[in-house]
Amino acid sequence: MPIPADLPRQVAAALAEDIGGGDLTAALIPSEQAGRATVITREPAIVCGIAYVEACFRQVDSRVSFDWLVAEGDSAGAGQVLFTVEGPARALLTAERSALNFLQLLSGTATAAHSYAALLKGTKCRLLDTRKTIPGLRSAQKYAVRVGGGDNHRMGLFDGILIKENHLAVAGGVAQAIGAAKRHAGNVPVEVEVEDLLQLQQAIDAGADIAMLDNFSLPAMRDAVALNARARRPLKIEASGGITTTTIREIAETGVDFISVGSITKHVRAVDLSMRFEWHR
Repeated sequence: MPIPADLPRQVAAALAEDIGGGDLTAALIPSEQAGRATVITREPAIVCGIAYVEACFRQVDSRVSFDWLVAEGDSAGAGQVLFTVEGPARALLTAERSALNFLQLLSGTATAAHSYAALLKGTKCRLLDTRKTIPGLRSAQKYAVRVGGGDNHRMGLFDGILIKENHLAVAGGVAQAIGAAKRHAGNVPVEVEVEDLLQLQQAIDAGADIAMLDNFSLPAMRDAVALNARARRPLKIEASGGITTTTIREIAETGVDFISVGSITKHVRAVDLSMRFEWHR
């Protein structure tokens, strides 16, 4: 799976905000001191962020080496050793927090995505993320969603059109907004948020590519899927709004194509990790 191109910049920004003008505490350690550290997870998790961890340590000191006992996307159990890292002790101490921050966050995101994606197995429905991400870390979190088994919605405002309620109010309605999008958007997909079956029919008639069902009830979703199936040119249907692990399966079984869940990136809980040091004499 391709690593985000902006990884070096994100890592450099994380290190810069932590180190600033220098690590005052690590400076107390002799420069020639070498060390080794082991990282374990204290809880089950989908491992994500290996490249970010390595970049954190190696941007501080290129002499650092790693021994990974897991691969990206592996399922790790509580108490499992993830990797060991060796090198100059100052570098290990300086990069520790930034490296673990990335690993905790991205593993937490991948774990959350996996918990939802697993519930869709056996259906045609795909799990999507949203733009509700941590500022500055969107590409990293969306990468973690893919590692966890989900798919990405648009990366930002530049690679897809999603016409929502406020856009519709200004544009003058569903047909007018979709028409304008088709004239000006080029080849990017055009999606429109609909609140009822009338708006869905308008979206179908206007040639939208995707309709987002905003907080539809289960019976209304089934009606929407049936209405779309009768269309000469059916569009794709996405369900969104307040979806949980308790409700996602029955929503998928209505026949929708996508389910978007903002909480997998917005409400992410970092995985509990621990780094244990040994000093070489």
